[in-house]
Amino acid sequence: MRLLLVEDDNHVAAALSAILARHGFDVTHARSGEEALQALVPEVDGFGVVLLDLGLPDQDGYEVCGKIRKRTATPVIMVTARSDVRSRIHGLNLGADDYVVKPYDTGELLARIHAVSRRTAHEDATGSTETVVCLGAVRIELPTRQVSVNGSVVQLTRKEFDLLALLAQRPGVVFRREQIISEVWRTSWEGTGRTLEVHVASLRSKLHMPALIETVRGVGYRLVAPTAQGAG
Repeated sequence: MRLLLVEDDNHVAAALSAILARHGFDVTHARSGEEALQALVPEVDGFGVVLLDLGLPDQDGYEVCGKIRKRTATPVIMVTARSDVRSRIHGLNLGADDYVVKPYDTGELLARIHAVSRRTAHEDATGSTETVVCLGAVRIELPTRQVSVNGSVVQLTRKEFDLLALLAQRPGVVFRREQIISEVWRTSWEGTGRTLEVHVASLRSKLHMPALIETVRGVGYRLVAPTAQGAG
């Protein structure tokens, strides 16, 4: 797997690149946000994962993550010393797929890299089985991971799309919070519950349909299928 390592510290990058190479990764090292964005040309990037350190010399790492997500769907794992929940939520809300706090165990980092790459491969493999889900004015195109409302495309992050697609599998059925976190985030770490709330709020806002996703107090969420307009 090709991996883009975005790290301004050459010593850290060299050590980590050596470890990753021993585990079969073809590592490209970018020393700044601009170098990372130049490497991620959509037509040719071919990277399986981006390992993004947030302490970059030229741009804020969060800003770089947002730009990467607009440019490519390649999974992004943020690496940072910021361990507070608010920072995690901010990173995930920008479209990061995972978040590793320094100092980290190398084995854990490798496991997280493999986990996000497996999830992406699974999404790509299953995306072609069903093509489109239509719920009233909302159209969810699974292969292209595109969502539109009344014909207008709505820009969603990877996790926002995953969350909406999960709920849309069974409109009207309540999904438990624990189930959603397990299915969408593949984790149960402390703080994910708050991240889920943020993603639900963001979806309601972006789709301009606050009633589409209903909160079932003490249990979880369900998607309320729009009436007659989408029933046919």
